[in-house]
Amino acid sequence: MCRRAETTHPGPRYVLIGVGGGDAWTGTVEAVDLPVTGGCGCGAVRFEVTAPFLSAGYCHCTRCQRRSGTAASANARAEPGSVRILQGEEELRVWLPEGGREKIFCVRCGSALFSRDPGSAEYTGVRLGSVDGDPGVRPESRAFVAYAASWEPIPDDGLPRYLEERPGYAEGR
Repeated sequence: MCRRAETTHPGPRYVLIGVGGGDAWTGTVEAVDLPVTGGCGCGAVRFEVTAPFLSAGYCHCTRCQRRSGTAASANARAEPGSVRILQGEEELRVWLPEGGREKIFCVRCGSALFSRDPGSAEYTGVRLGSVDGDPGVRPESRAFVAYAASWEPIPDDGLPRYLEERPGYAEGR
């Protein structure tokens, strides 16, 4: 079922995505209203994503555990150029961990929002917890399970598990 998003556009845009009719728990859903909107916890930062997400997955790496305070981080891959900051760009800060992607967060509330390749201006990773409503994509895999938290078992949800980075991640898929 589609939901109407609050936008500044003259009306909702529906985009069919996914394969096999969609699935409520894994993969993509049949349709999503664009743009997808989101923001930080305190409301200082608002953004929109103007194209369907390319993929989504859980990351179990130690860095994501510490950054998010959870056993895994749920992230979506955005098409380059599709993420637009609507307000609060001056509130965004960047952390560049050694050997990783830049992590972008709100300096006021600490909400994790995006990631991007070092030195890039394009936000290509979006934290699913920062999205308003249905993002139109479901996590399709679990990456870096070799580093999974010992205190929370990985659910038996049928998603493919990768000891390290999932195939295609480095190529932007």
